[in-house]
Amino acid sequence: MAPSADAAAPAPTPPLAPLIATQLKFLLTNSSLPIKVVQIWSGCSSGRYADRFTLGIPFCLDYVYWDFLYNAMHPKVAPDVIFGQGDEGFQPLVDYDESGNGGKSCLAHWDYRDPGGLLCLVEELRLLYIEYQKKLVEKVDDARLKFEISTVLAKEGIEVSMVSSTGRSDEVKFAVPLLDLDLKMMVPGCPWKLPQKIHLQAIFPVSSSYLSVPSAPGLKLTSTPDLKSLFSVDGVKLPAWVDGMCMAEYIPTLEEDLKLQVVDASASIGCRRRFIEALAPAFGRPLEADPIFCRKATVLSISGIFTFLVHFVIPLQFPKQQPILTLQSCQ
Repeated sequence: MAPSADAAAPAPTPPLAPLIATQLKFLLTNSSLPIKVVQIWSGCSSGRYADRFTLGIPFCLDYVYWDFLYNAMHPKVAPDVIFGQGDEGFQPLVDYDESGNGGKSCLAHWDYRDPGGLLCLVEELRLLYIEYQKKLVEKVDDARLKFEISTVLAKEGIEVSMVSSTGRSDEVKFAVPLLDLDLKMMVPGCPWKLPQKIHLQAIFPVSSSYLSVPSAPGLKLTSTPDLKSLFSVDGVKLPAWVDGMCMAEYIPTLEEDLKLQVVDASASIGCRRRFIEALAPAFGRPLEADPIFCRKATVLSISGIFTFLVHFVIPLQFPKQQPILTLQSCQ
């Protein structure tokens, strides 16, 4: 049923106050994390400017959603922050104050003239949230998890979180960064703006009872989206998890195997480039070609009076897998 012509259309969201917009733009442009803006709104129904927004902050291979509340009437004042549902125990500023470290917070030195103020605040709160989640996990009454935590939490960049679900036991999720390599340096002219990472996600069920042979955790490889132009983790076969194994034993074997595959993927760019270059003697110079990852090329061909384009899609596994050809008529 179509809405009536008299139905009131929702009012458009007003623009952010200039000082606030500058800080948000600086955050999105300069953050090393793929932070996303979920919504923007005004705290006043008749306000000229919007002054608050929800940000999706990457954490443990997922997002946490926090509201940042400025005041358009007083944009020089630092924002309030409302954390997500279930994180009522996360009170970083109270903890700072009680420990006598309140002066270390960027809020204690807030300067509205600094466009990086919001970025510093988000980075500070995210680091504190990582530590908060680690402390929650360390309190879990599970001998196996306590051992895993004691052996792998020292690894740089690791994140853990409690996962609670209605109707089933709690779980602990580990996000373990793999390969201490600068993947961007492996691809000359690479356009990636953000660091590309591969993580091992391991999910352990929480159990207070002793099990002589605990079950294997849920294991999955994930990567940042842009990395798929070079290497896809979807086709990686994970090593078997042997009974009695822990992550401190599992990770080095996985990293060694993964490193060889990433190096091969980097080398395959040269194979794809040579294939594209070999098209020139038969078809002439390609009309289009991917100059960086060498995944695609298009050439013009003629057969009698029939003129057509040939599109080559070259797989990451080339030359083990053959290219895909698509013919497109020019007539």
